[in-house]
Amino acid sequence: MTLRIMTIYGTRPEAIKVAPIIKAIETDPGLESVVAVTGQHRDMLDQVNTIFQIVPDHDLDIMSAGQTLNGIIAKVITGVDGLLESEEPDAVIVQGDTSTVMGAAVAAFNRQVPVIHLEAGLRSGDINSPFPEEANRKLTSQIATLHLAPTVTSKANLTREDVSENDIVVTGNSVIDTLLFATNHLEVTFDDPRLEELQRAMDAGEPGRVLLVTAHRRENLGTAMEDIGAAVADLARKYPDLTVVFPIHKNPKVRASIQPAVEGLGNVILIEPLAYAEFTRALSLADIVLTDSGGVQEEAPSLGKPVLVMRENTERPEAVVAGTVKLIGTHRQRLVDEVSLLLDSQEAYAGMANAVNPYGDGRAAERTIGAIKWKFTEGDRPDDFAD
Repeated sequence: MTLRIMTIYGTRPEAIKVAPIIKAIETDPGLESVVAVTGQHRDMLDQVNTIFQIVPDHDLDIMSAGQTLNGIIAKVITGVDGLLESEEPDAVIVQGDTSTVMGAAVAAFNRQVPVIHLEAGLRSGDINSPFPEEANRKLTSQIATLHLAPTVTSKANLTREDVSENDIVVTGNSVIDTLLFATNHLEVTFDDPRLEELQRAMDAGEPGRVLLVTAHRRENLGTAMEDIGAAVADLARKYPDLTVVFPIHKNPKVRASIQPAVEGLGNVILIEPLAYAEFTRALSLADIVLTDSGGVQEEAPSLGKPVLVMRENTERPEAVVAGTVKLIGTHRQRLVDEVSLLLDSQEAYAGMANAVNPYGDGRAAERTIGAIKWKFTEGDRPDDFAD
């Protein structure tokens, strides 16, 4: 029996995490792959697909200017419904917590197609933070047939919500599979000459340190984002030897908050969003990471980079417990103080710069394929990843 598996995704973070799964499905003789994208992050999505030589079978291309979250979800449900009718998959894979995930899961459930939820069980404990992701992931958990939890903590979250252990496999997070592939196999050059110059200076052993900053969360728009911009400017002035690399999100509200604060500061490199391969290279250059991203909290600890998270809570507590990630909120002075501590104290820096990786070992795709075969055929249950 050949299982027909449809993988549905729409954003760059989703693409990064499903890429190794799709490649593993393609090479397994017992599985048939159907790939569908919604196009939530058009340019960034296409970049990742190109890197991994993934050619979608279907592209819903749902995005249009100014549409609401409800508008996005409506298009996802309608578009995916048509694909399910024509392709008749045996199961659908969705990843994470975006509008694509929730909409695709609902469409599959209504067609009685089993849902496989990759990166299941993440919880912040606050339905409004991150918004709307926390709600999306909880709703998807109510629908899923197979829950692929990245860690034992995520599994525990699911069992507390009465998900049966017989429906959960702990796989590790496939973002680590992708990161290890990228850092070990991709030859990458920066399009921005300032980053190439920075790389050359570091390779030559010139003094200086690098702070990598990313910020985009909806809940941080407004005053919080203005505080982030002001704090970055404060740090750039306080530490002339510090180079701040800030790939700025395309959201006009983010740019309006950040750009005026750092204008004219020579040691702040404000650049367009980086392609995935370029971002992994920038991550390897960084001494400290300041972010409100979820995925970066998983990636940076793998490279031994201290991560300061500009949020009040996280659905990824494992690295906080391990000591490589710290929640610091968005208050301007707190941001300056926490980054300064790592820049000024070798002891504080060393305490966070341990290459501890609670999120995966590079074998999540392998365990995912094993879990699918176990659940839907007669295969053996794969061993859980022990974080």
